[in-house]
Amino acid sequence: MASGQHAPISESAAWADLKQHVKTIEGTHLRNLMQDNNRCEELIKEYDGIVVDLSRQRVIHDTVDKLLNLAEEAKLKEKIDQMFDGVHINETENRSVLHAALRAPRDEVINCDGHNVVPAVWDVLDKIDAFSDQIRSGSWLGSTGKPLTDVVAIGIGGSFLGPLFVHTAMQTEPGCAQAAKGRRLRFLANVDPIDVARALLDLNQETTLVVIVSKTFTTAETMLNARTVRTWITSALGVEAVSKHMVAVSTNLKLVKEFGIDPANAFGFWDWVGGRYSVCSAVGVLPLALQYGFSHVKKFLQGAWSIDDHFRSAPLESNLPVLLGLMSVWNVSFLGCPARAILPYCQALAKLAPHIQQVSMESNGKGVSLDGVPLPFGTGEIDFGEPGTNGQHSFYQLIHQGRVIPCDFIGIIKSQQSVYLKGEQVSNHDELMCNFFAQADALAYGKTREELVAEKVPEALIPHKMFSGNRQSLSILLPNLTPYTVGQLLALYEHRVAVQGWIWGINSFDQWGVELGKSLAGKVRTQMNAARTKTQPLSGFNYSTTTLLTRYLQGKTQLLYPDPHDVFPSNVLPGFEK
Repeated sequence: MASGQHAPISESAAWADLKQHVKTIEGTHLRNLMQDNNRCEELIKEYDGIVVDLSRQRVIHDTVDKLLNLAEEAKLKEKIDQMFDGVHINETENRSVLHAALRAPRDEVINCDGHNVVPAVWDVLDKIDAFSDQIRSGSWLGSTGKPLTDVVAIGIGGSFLGPLFVHTAMQTEPGCAQAAKGRRLRFLANVDPIDVARALLDLNQETTLVVIVSKTFTTAETMLNARTVRTWITSALGVEAVSKHMVAVSTNLKLVKEFGIDPANAFGFWDWVGGRYSVCSAVGVLPLALQYGFSHVKKFLQGAWSIDDHFRSAPLESNLPVLLGLMSVWNVSFLGCPARAILPYCQALAKLAPHIQQVSMESNGKGVSLDGVPLPFGTGEIDFGEPGTNGQHSFYQLIHQGRVIPCDFIGIIKSQQSVYLKGEQVSNHDELMCNFFAQADALAYGKTREELVAEKVPEALIPHKMFSGNRQSLSILLPNLTPYTVGQLLALYEHRVAVQGWIWGINSFDQWGVELGKSLAGKVRTQMNAARTKTQPLSGFNYSTTTLLTRYLQGKTQLLYPDPHDVFPSNVLPGFEK
């Protein structure tokens, strides 16, 4: 092994011990394991109102001990400490990883390169507090003197998925709904013009504020959408309206100013904030504060910090993100389960799975170690999900009788909205939660031939109605769904992902795999422009790409230059031809 390189974790004694232990687990069934009340009690953990039930994982007491030994082998506690100490654990980009600092209390000290970053974080939060109050109170008016009641947040990836998840979770919470009365928040991410049309549908330029989220102010999709919406604003209100109707979340003040936005109306963040971990920065806090008021968003940050502090200080054996992460490593690397279903039994969490897809798959979808050495094992999980009970009528068939896919069931004790109909056996939310409890047991226990025979099921149907069971899941039970608990849930998943990456020995905080397709798109863009404006032939592509690109260009209208004009869908910008 080359100097400076470390043996992969799979060569450790702790890994080998777990590999051997798989044989023991293969000889067990959850149907039997669930009868051991002491085991179940050991595997149910609680912190700050959250209950995490790991009893339906395919583990016994020895399994957990061996996983904790693996964590010790990977120096997990040391790596957690390094993250909170501002060490540059994102080695490929030479950066700290301090998204936890974004929700730290004012009096907390979190250092990066010898400086406490918490005061700078609160400078931005205070600025957002003041600005959002100006907009919401009507003391900041649009260029025609009207209050700005509608917000369009333009961003992509982490600048979109995280804020959308939190917005979707908060909008039906009674206190948040009251605070947002009379206001609308829209998100524009996809460069597809259909997304522009949908984001701007029925909005009025005079009452719309646009938030452009791009750290560098160079992200191709975001900036094209920003220029599009700027044209929508200026077509009705004139160029001078940009300063009243558009603000930025960015660190590139030069390009912000060139775009037409007053740099004083730019809200910054730092290079130690990764995009998919940025919802607690101005990226998410600004649009959410504009919609709900800063006080509600502050509670969200406090909930996230609750888990941050627990993650930093709790012993590994009772540390919720650590235990969740270890269970995922066990399922992926030892039981051979490459996928995970995220199943919130709460419609307000409809955008949790799409957000965690990025947090998890962009973080841990890596093929080399921190040393740059190809790994002899697979990392990451294929994440997907849908709120219950919708998912039950979609993909649960595969989960019950097809491939083994570990499931995260997420339930809420007290619903944001209460409905009970006279004469019904249970309330609507009770009915939802009946399924939450039943599905986990159905996966664990299954249904045997003997049970079907006893029910007098015809012999020909017995193979079709048998359920093998022994399919692992975990349950997370929240007391309610408020800004505080949404923050807790976010931080649980963020740190769980980090735990997995640290065990596997990869860098969970870079995303070089995102870059290749983007750079190749630039080559296509150049030739597409030449083909459409100068009728130049295509060159340099393989046969397949050339064929499809030619077919695409043949179906497009030839652009007439050098006298271009703006073309918009008529319902977005009336007066321009399609």
